[in-house]
Amino acid sequence: MIILALVTLQRLGELWLSNRNTSRLLALGAHEVGAAHYPLIVAVHAAWLAALWWLAPGQPIAFLWLALYVLLQAARIWVLASLGPRWTTRIIVLPQTPLVKAGPYRFVSHPNYVVVVAEIAVLPLAFGLWPVALIFTLLNAAVLAIRIRKENHALGR
Repeated sequence: MIILALVTLQRLGELWLSNRNTSRLLALGAHEVGAAHYPLIVAVHAAWLAALWWLAPGQPIAFLWLALYVLLQAARIWVLASLGPRWTTRIIVLPQTPLVKAGPYRFVSHPNYVVVVAEIAVLPLAFGLWPVALIFTLLNAAVLAIRIRKENHALGR
């Protein structure tokens, strides 16, 4: 399953980048907000990947859904590039720093979450696993409801 291996490597690379950026931001005087819900996010994403590793092997690939997933990666890169060293998987607030208004942030307050919501639904559909797409979309919506509320409060929105 080359596709799942690449997605897993991407997620691990993003965790490395996030940890590096988080450490740098904390050293600059930033602080974390809403840390209590972070394990829920990790659990949902890890369980999503585990479900795909368990259920996707041997399934036919729907190339239209896979192509859409690849397009979502371009959006993901745009988000990461727009935030640069401020991108993390946690809510890290650097006081007295203006919000990013470049890239996709010109159009949407939380473009990273838009991408993640789409990814969680689209990749399982590439393997015909609509129940996985549905279950994890609902679980992700629940944790994002908590996270977005915390993040908006922390950023003064």
